[in-house]
Amino acid sequence: MGTVLRIGLVIDDGLDKPDGVQQIVLTLGRRLAELGHEVHYVTSTTERTDLPNLHVLGRTVSVRFNGNRLRSPLPARRADVRRLLADVPFDVLHVTMPYSPLLAGRVVSAASPRTAVVGQFVIYPQDRLTRWGIRALGLAERRRLRRFDAITALSEAARESVREAYGRDVPIIGGPVELGGAAAGGDAAAGGDAATAGAGAGSAADAPSGADDRPVRIVFLGRLVERKGPRELLAAVAAMPATRPWTLTLAGRGPLLDELRDRARGAGIADRVDFPGFVAEEDKAALLAGADVVALPSTGGESFGMSVVEALADAGGVVLAGDNPGYRTPMAGLEDQLVDPRDTAAFARTLARWVDDPAARAAARAPQRAGAQRFEAGEITAQTLAWYEQAIATRRANARAPR
Repeated sequence: MGTVLRIGLVIDDGLDKPDGVQQIVLTLGRRLAELGHEVHYVTSTTERTDLPNLHVLGRTVSVRFNGNRLRSPLPARRADVRRLLADVPFDVLHVTMPYSPLLAGRVVSAASPRTAVVGQFVIYPQDRLTRWGIRALGLAERRRLRRFDAITALSEAARESVREAYGRDVPIIGGPVELGGAAAGGDAAAGGDAATAGAGAGSAADAPSGADDRPVRIVFLGRLVERKGPRELLAAVAAMPATRPWTLTLAGRGPLLDELRDRARGAGIADRVDFPGFVAEEDKAALLAGADVVALPSTGGESFGMSVVEALADAGGVVLAGDNPGYRTPMAGLEDQLVDPRDTAAFARTLARWVDDPAARAAARAPQRAGAQRFEAGEITAQTLAWYEQAIATRRANARAPR
């Protein structure tokens, strides 16, 4: 838009863990700053010292929400909120939604009448209790929600949640993803318990995808937790009627690690399954490039799927993803590559079809990379700035309107 904006990215959680929402905030903030805008991060407990303009307004407690372990903020001191907003005259406050009334809500309420407030809804509730909680929060926050000049959703799944909770139809702006091995890793690698890469990635990329003199490489990349589907993938490969030899890499770590090792031994496939654990973020692209099949069979609870976008961009072969509402946005146009992880027999047949067909795997790469480009960080940042510009114009027009 030509004008330098003073932007506040508001998140109730901290920015230490490299989970999806944190990656979205950090990637967007970095890209906005590279364009010359003044970016501030408004958070709860965050121990990082490498982020410029970081404002920590409160502490958090750990809670279980939507199948994840999250940190929820304790009440931010209103004096601290007022001081921040007096010191930094924001043009726009970008709030991650759903938000807590105790931190982001207090920031919204105290915002200057000339500051545009926008919100991005990033959750798709996977169970009835979570949906009820979001609806209840929407009712409780109905008055404060009027202060928002614009709302968007991260995906079609998140947009459905906005309709249900707030009764509003909103546009979609996806998550910004650094493609082509760009240096997003510095942000994500700061968290110690990320399970987003696999050791030995370099060796995985040594041979071209589909080479006839080696087993077909199947790769899973993610946390070893129930909803990411590593159990279902292990069961499917054990039942797979493929004719070609194969190996499976379950890259990541988490509470299911020992159980998965036991299951592989029990199925008699332990010699073909490896568990490389955590590898630095910068090695993810090489691991994916060396994969003939990337399988991300999440069973639900996904609001978008940044890992899916990364796989679409970098995979040496085909990407198979769990058929859940969040993953359908990045997999649009590739619906024949969605799988039902809980249908072991069908999942096994789908895996076998791709394992046995190197030509089909090679043909999948071009449309996958085209699909990933829709969420390239520069493209999403441009969409977000246009959204800010519209919200700022609306806010300032309303401020000038006669009363």
